[in-house]
Amino acid sequence: MYALSRLGFGAWAMGGAGWMFEGSAQRDGESLAALRRAVEGGVDWVDTAPTYGRGHSEELVGRLCRELGASRPRVFTKCGRRWDGPAAKPYSDLSPAAIRADCEASLARLGLDSVDLLQIHWPEAPGRTAIEESWGAMLRLVEDGKARAVGVCNFDADLLARCEEVGHVSTLQIPLSLIVRGATSGLLQWCAAHSIGVLAYSPMQVGLLTDSFTPARLAELDPGDWRRTHPEFTSPRIERNLDLRDALRPIAAEHSTTVAAVAVAWVLSWPQVTGAIVGASRPRQVEDWIGAPGLRLTAADHQRIDAALIRTRA
Repeated sequence: MYALSRLGFGAWAMGGAGWMFEGSAQRDGESLAALRRAVEGGVDWVDTAPTYGRGHSEELVGRLCRELGASRPRVFTKCGRRWDGPAAKPYSDLSPAAIRADCEASLARLGLDSVDLLQIHWPEAPGRTAIEESWGAMLRLVEDGKARAVGVCNFDADLLARCEEVGHVSTLQIPLSLIVRGATSGLLQWCAAHSIGVLAYSPMQVGLLTDSFTPARLAELDPGDWRRTHPEFTSPRIERNLDLRDALRPIAAEHSTTVAAVAVAWVLSWPQVTGAIVGASRPRQVEDWIGAPGLRLTAADHQRIDAALIRTRA
């Protein structure tokens, strides 16, 4: 795997409020402006997927790549998720034929001959395709020039080990934030021991760890937005999470930065983390986190954060 900027742009929100795109030309313009601002700020990779707006996110990323030409960001996308109708929920299909077809469809939407990183989006239900067959299909896409590197998302160490027996896994993409910290108890270390890069998504916990989020904003979300019913956004967790967010405010003030930047900097402070995936739907949101790689949290900062985690039980 090649060197990357510590931040990557997450293009999930470019697809729409849910899995289906229900946006507008104005929304598309704001999304593209946000990605353009991130690239101007030094972000050199963007992470998307076919399921983000049923291909709409990939189409927008492709549009910006054509606009930027040789200065475009590296493009990471995913495969292995299918849907049977416009309103159907996606499911995993990791058969070799499905993986190749997904890759070809993504390349067409992106307008590219190859992607910089192709990732299996989610594991398949047990008893279907053996992961060894799926991973072999991914490696053949590299041999065929369809992808420069291949990785996985949301895999545990057991699945990673089975893939490694077939061929090297370049990256693992996992959720990691001050609220979702499970990977720090062994998975990060396992990846480091096997030279697997870690791409951490949702470091701001989908907006919870930002200065502007309030419970009142939940009522303003799209009726189909999954956050309305997600445990982290409902009682009793949302109160704990926002208590933790508020505990970050003094640290942010002392560093003359934002709560979002502190949250992202905490994720980047783990030595096993290669990069963090951060999103924005408007250019001004990029300003909240673009400086996170340059923020160095002190030992005292970490002690205060650890104490807040214990106190708030977030």
